[in-house]
Formats: sequence, C-alpha cells, structure tokens
Amino acid sequence: MSTLKHSSRRSFLGKMTAGLVGVGFSGNLVSKVLAQKKNRLVLPGNIHSAADFVSNKKFVPVMITPYKQNGQIDFDGVSRLIDFYTAAGAKGFFANCASSEMYSLSEEERLALTRHVVKRLNGAASVVSTGSFGETPEAKAEFTKKIYHTGVNGVITITSHFAKENENDDMLIKNYEKFFALTDNIPIGTYECPSPYKRILTPYSFKYLLSTGRMVYHKDTTIDFDKVKVKIDLAKSTRLEFYDACIANTVNSLQEGAKGMSPICANFYPEIVSWMCNNVTNPDRQEDVKYIQAQLNKTEDTVIGQNYPLNAKYFLHKRGLPIEIKSRVNPNPLTDQQKQGLDDTYKSFLGWCDHIGIKPANI
Repeated sequence: MSTLKHSSRRSFLGKMTAGLVGVGFSGNLVSKVLAQKKNRLVLPGNIHSAADFVSNKKFVPVMITPYKQNGQIDFDGVSRLIDFYTAAGAKGFFANCASSEMYSLSEEERLALTRHVVKRLNGAASVVSTGSFGETPEAKAEFTKKIYHTGVNGVITITSHFAKENENDDMLIKNYEKFFALTDNIPIGTYECPSPYKRILTPYSFKYLLSTGRMVYHKDTTIDFDKVKVKIDLAKSTRLEFYDACIANTVNSLQEGAKGMSPICANFYPEIVSWMCNNVTNPDRQEDVKYIQAQLNKTEDTVIGQNYPLNAKYFLHKRGLPIEIKSRVNPNPLTDQQKQGLDDTYKSFLGWCDHIGIKPANI
C-alpha cells in the first residue's frame, strides 16, 4: 500500500454505529450493531417535534488503555472496553490518544493497540489513531503510514508535534506541508493535545489545513466557545468532522454544527455523553439537556480532572468492568478524598440516568 490515491477504505464520515444507550450485551456486540446500522440525516429547520427528530451527532470515546498486573496491555480488557463503549452508544473510536497514555507506549504497543481496536470493531465503526511520532517530518510520515496500514480510517496528528512553542504558524504550516508530501493521500486529523504543549490551531492555520483536502477529523481543546465557533464555521461545507473535547461546550458546539463530542468524562459515563449527542437538538428534550449539561459541568474539574486516567479506571471498575486500576502515567494511587468524590459521582450518575429515563449500559 505505498500509494493510497484510490483507497477503497471509507472515510471517517461514512461509518457509524447505532446508538444503543442502556442496552445489555454479551460477546462481541459490534457485529450486531453493524447489521442494524442506518444512515440518517437531520435537517434542523424541519424539526418540529420529537416525531420529526433523528440525530446525526456522534460520541467518539478517547479510549483508555487497560493493563495487566504486570504492566502489559490487557487486550482482553480492551475488547471488553470496546463492547462497553459500543453498548453506550459510541459511533467512532479514537485509539492511541492521550487518554490511552500514548506517550507511555512503545511504537509496537501503539501499533498493536490500534490493530486490536480495528480488528475488534471489524468495520462496525470508524477508528482513528495518532501517528505523528518522530523528531522529523520524515519520521512522522513513516509512522503515520504504519498506523494507517493497521486499517484505521484516518491518522491523527498532534498539533504541537509540528512546531515548537515559540514558533509561529508559518513554521507549523511549513512542517505540515512536508508531512503531507510524504504521506500520499492518507486521511489526516488533528488533535490539540495538551502534551508536549497545547497548540491551539488559529483560524489562519486551520484554513490552511482545510485547504489541503486531506483533513477528515479535528479534536478541539480551545475551550473558549467563541473561538471554537470560528473553527466550526470554517469546517462547514468541508468533509472534516469537528469534535469538541470540552464537555462544558456540549450544547453550544453541537447546536452550532460540531459533528460530535469526544470528552474525557465519556470514560466514566459514556451513555450520558451519547444521550446528549442524540438529544441536544431534540425540541422535546431541551429541559433535560440543560439539566444534564449543568450536572456535567459540576463534576468536570472537581472529580473528572483529578488523577486522570487512573480515576476513570477506578470508576469503570466500580461500574463492573473487570480491569486493573493501573496506569503508567499516574504512579501515585488515588487518595481517599478522590475515591470518595468518584463514589459520590457514581451515585449522581445513576440519578442522571433516572432523570432522563435511560438505563446504564450493562457490563
């Protein structure tokens, strides 16, 4: 696959799984989802009631990485996690990302993890994975090709991998130009990852990336919604799918045209994020949408952001997912106070489900 100009692989836009909030499952659920998949489009101007409403918004989890007691990747745990995300309504998957502890994985582990996710889903949903590792554009391009050949629908680039913190947008664009020239027509995405430093794409650099025709995915961490909206508007009429990582922006981003949400709190209660994506423009559920948005805002900084992703593994273990509460990037265990906060949030989560009339996804 040295030349990718005529790849038959579908774009990230073309694949999605059906939302299955509150559905119990056993075994590999994704094959059942594939059989039930339907392509549906919402025209907001034509929505007058819930009877007219169908959402095309997508929840895409930033996957955590389960480990065995010996510190190696627990691939059985990864499979269970994929099935859980799917049961909770995931319509795409971001493997090998910051939540996956990608900087603590070896090159082969990044590839093996991505291959496993692609194989487990078997075409039922799209997968993207980070590929821009390496000190030079050539090295980044080489690993991007390796990631793409695992079968993903697009390869994610970390924006801060393409310019130093003190370098301007022209240097960023220059390095991306070299990278694009070395990667055939591989579909590319961007992620404003906080590490090695947080590089927010300006409208100037974002316009350049869109102009290449290569962009299919963007995970935004701008937070300031007025600035987020500028990029959402720029992405309209392109094939790029725009995902906001800031849960506080859920209502604003989705109602203004973002394709979906990809926040870290979805590693705690993915069915809640999925429900928001499915109902944020539903005229008959707006009071519930406002209620859930307010609840999510309360827990984000005080609980979700504390000792992540170790806290997410604790929360999922509490929910019944048989994974070790172990992280390579968090050597210190959770404090009693952090555990109490997570326990209280779990009770709150059950209350949210009751409030909006859904059941937690079975594990």
